[in-house]
Amino acid sequence: MPIRWYGPANPEDPTYRHFERIVNLCLHGGVFAAVNSGGWFLQEMRHPFPDGSLTWVTSLWASLWLGQLIWVIVQRPKPEE
Repeated sequence: MPIRWYGPANPEDPTYRHFERIVNLCLHGGVFAAVNSGGWFLQEMRHPFPDGSLTWVTSLWASLWLGQLIWVIVQRPKPEE
């Protein structure tokens, strides 16, 4: 089921901004998974990357994605009472 925003797109709305951050996080995670799985597949097909550079790229990119995840969690809007 696709993610959907019901209502007008109001960039001033904190819930809308949070939703936008979540969508960006999901897109970033999808690109990360596609690029890294392709890279590891190529490496396993006997096309090694020099000096373990793929491990560094994967580790750095995963760290950036985890940082973005933490940022999304920290920036979520407070529930209205």
